[in-house]
Amino acid sequence: MSSDDGRQGEPLTLAQIAKRAGVSVATVSKVVNGRADVAPATRSLIEDIIRRHGYRRQKATGPAALLELVFHEVRGPYPTEILRGVQRVAVEHQLAVVVSELRGRHTPEQGWVAGVLARRPTGVISVFSGPSDEQAEQLRARGIPFALVDPTGYPDHNVPSVSASNWSGGLSATRHLLELGHRRIAVITGPEHALAGRARLDGYRTALDMAGIAIDPALVRVGDFQILDGLKHTRDLLRLPEPPTAVFAGNDGQALGVYRAAVEAGVRVPEDLSVVGFDDLFPSQWLTPPLTTVRQPLAEMAATAADMVITLAQGRPLERGREELATELVIRESTARFRH
Repeated sequence: MSSDDGRQGEPLTLAQIAKRAGVSVATVSKVVNGRADVAPATRSLIEDIIRRHGYRRQKATGPAALLELVFHEVRGPYPTEILRGVQRVAVEHQLAVVVSELRGRHTPEQGWVAGVLARRPTGVISVFSGPSDEQAEQLRARGIPFALVDPTGYPDHNVPSVSASNWSGGLSATRHLLELGHRRIAVITGPEHALAGRARLDGYRTALDMAGIAIDPALVRVGDFQILDGLKHTRDLLRLPEPPTAVFAGNDGQALGVYRAAVEAGVRVPEDLSVVGFDDLFPSQWLTPPLTTVRQPLAEMAATAADMVITLAQGRPLERGREELATELVIRESTARFRH
């Protein structure tokens, strides 16, 4: 094989890719940088060549000293904790952090990929969201490693991810309420597509099953990890002929909504209704009463993901591609023994 075509096993330059595809170097450059103004068939051909042979950047166009941090939405204290963890690792490696938001989407739009390819970050950390298979392949083909934090679904085996022990967190929250004598325990979950929400719900179900208590479908409510979920569902729950004596909320935001609904109904927390949240984020410990909740180590999860992408960017293998960090029940004053 001639040197213009690239030697077997070596990634190709822009010029070599252009020659194989029968297009101009400028066209290949547009595809490499995620530009949209290339015919789909031509883009597919070039992507296929890059996928099979790799792409060798010129030294001047190496990765930027950036970590790209992607949120499905930036709202409340959750993103602050994530950013704190990523920033801690970034500073150690003299990297800056770029934040982007998907406006509530869990899969980025194509325009997002174009921006990432243009910025050429050292790595990408995607929080409660993740690239599509095609987008992931584009990142891999350009040598941009990525990792998922709190993934919404089960990641592919080759996608690094960091999550919390959501199942055991749901189990410990529900067990705590059972130990206090509660039997009518409601749960307000996260969205059905979210792995964390499903795992917390499974933990709740397991705790009830182990205690020999049948699950009442009327006490299982599906939310979207929003304050309004807790408010609306608790209003409905408190109107039941046999209302719950305790509520396990899928996150602290939903627990805030539970508190509000209880006040509206003249129900006292914890005397009449015990409440457990999940996350241990501000202002949980400052509520009246302070919220019993399951602490999720968000900053540590984010720092672990940042370490992962930096390790991959340095060409080193990961010891483990999937990390699960422990949760911890934090007992405060929003739970009390059930009074007959």
